[in-house]
Amino acid sequence: MNTLAVVIEQPQRLSLASLRLPALQDGDVVVEVEYSGISTGTERLIWDGTMPMFPGMGYPLVPGYEAVGRVIAVSHGSPHWVGQRVFVPGARCFGEVRGLFGASASRLVVPGAKLVPVDDKWGEQAVLLALAATAYHSVSGGGQAQPHTPPDLIVGHGVLGRLLARMNVAAGLTDFTVWETDPLRQDGAVGYRVMHPQDDPRRDYRAIYDVSGDARLLDSLIGRLGFGGEVVLAGFYAQPLSLNFAPAFMREARIRVAAEWKRPDMLAVTALLHAGRLSLDGLLTHALPAEQAESAYTQAFGDARCLKMVLDWRHHA
Repeated sequence: MNTLAVVIEQPQRLSLASLRLPALQDGDVVVEVEYSGISTGTERLIWDGTMPMFPGMGYPLVPGYEAVGRVIAVSHGSPHWVGQRVFVPGARCFGEVRGLFGASASRLVVPGAKLVPVDDKWGEQAVLLALAATAYHSVSGGGQAQPHTPPDLIVGHGVLGRLLARMNVAAGLTDFTVWETDPLRQDGAVGYRVMHPQDDPRRDYRAIYDVSGDARLLDSLIGRLGFGGEVVLAGFYAQPLSLNFAPAFMREARIRVAAEWKRPDMLAVTALLHAGRLSLDGLLTHALPAEQAESAYTQAFGDARCLKMVLDWRHHA
């Protein structure tokens, strides 16, 4: 059995390639992909060659951790069934071609334990589940006993920043700010305010969540904290981060790294969606057929109006 996959052969060089899939092992399922998302965080770094050392990194590779499709075959011991709609956070089923994270393909062989059942009514919006779970993980404490302080400042109004803001609103929080420097991304706020950082005089934030991925911002963010405040690094950073100690010392600042989502985060997000407390509307702005993958990647990383690009695989099953 073969699959048609996006393969990044080297930085800024991409192709669609037919790759051989392995035989199913106990617990595996085959998923026929309908849609996959393009990440403007990690995938951008893979695309432009600036991805730091990371397990599984190397070229050529199949990218992607945001795929939605239907189960078309199951092995012995799988809890899934043919026809079930699922979210796939990645796969490593491409032989000598690496999978980082390996979900951008027409067909995937995946351990069933990795899959998350999704509601049919979510359509292509289900590709956003990983980002929503990432946002939830950063603010919920990631399963720790004590939840963290929710953001009263969010830096960046891309998809992840908007999801963080929507989770604040879902929790009944409205007295918070989002920074965005690009005028093309300052709209779309419902229940909160977006402004350019130059227009914000505050210097007493309790919790600043940075989703920009800009390693140069740390000192300026620390300068906006109140005493005992926290900066949460919720983006992915290609460059080393550094800080001037004295301003952080005077504020007794805390810095926390929010890592990748865990399964409880994903289950919490799906519960919010089912309850109607979280909406994914308006976050998918562009979609192209999978055969136009190269154009899709170029636009996803170069067009500020493109919040989220989706590849449509339905004609490549």
